[in-house]
Amino acid sequence: MLIALVSDIHSNLEALKAVWGEVKKADVIFCMGDLVGYGANPNEVVEFFRKEMEKREILCVRGNHDNAVAFGVTWGFNPYAREAIKWHERVMSIENIEFLRKLPVRQLFKTEKEDFLIIHGSPRAPLEEYLFPWLPDSEFVEVLKYFREKNLVVGHTHMQMLKDIQGRRIINPGGVGQPRDGDWRAAYALIDTESGEIIFERAEYDVDAAARKIVEAGLPKFLAYRLYEGY
Repeated sequence: MLIALVSDIHSNLEALKAVWGEVKKADVIFCMGDLVGYGANPNEVVEFFRKEMEKREILCVRGNHDNAVAFGVTWGFNPYAREAIKWHERVMSIENIEFLRKLPVRQLFKTEKEDFLIIHGSPRAPLEEYLFPWLPDSEFVEVLKYFREKNLVVGHTHMQMLKDIQGRRIINPGGVGQPRDGDWRAAYALIDTESGEIIFERAEYDVDAAARKIVEAGLPKFLAYRLYEGY
């Protein structure tokens, strides 16, 4: 079985479409949340997922930006993120906001050989905690205590990561719509459950179009400029 991993699309329709050609070939797709936030195409991204869910198996969880737009909770967000969230609340359709509200915070998936917990941040704080790649192994050992599955699949940091700790794995495919590891290309990952191999991928996309839409929407220009730097 082939599993595709995507996360943190952040209303970047160009980046989403760039990765989808490969992602859609998978038997099942995991999305670790943050469909919206920051970018200029929240309705289009949500509607894209809604339509794709009718065609194929997609397990999607709610991210912190999805949660903020859906329920109006902006505590802890930086000024740029808060401004984008308020804009999203104004422009998104009721149907698309309702879709975000109904997304679960966690999902489970099992195959004959593997089982997976799908979550945005971490099992300790599903919408808030960042599991950064540079954290010490001792911190990841503590995280293992909060779930039983062999594999934990997360997003939130916008950084690709694989941690193999005590025979269990913590996986982050990176950010589709707003990478933060110095590489501007859209990030995603694939898992071959037969071999156990995890393949981290990148895809170029029309970053000029995505950035231009942000500026034209009147959103903070910083959110457009950072797309070019991957931070």
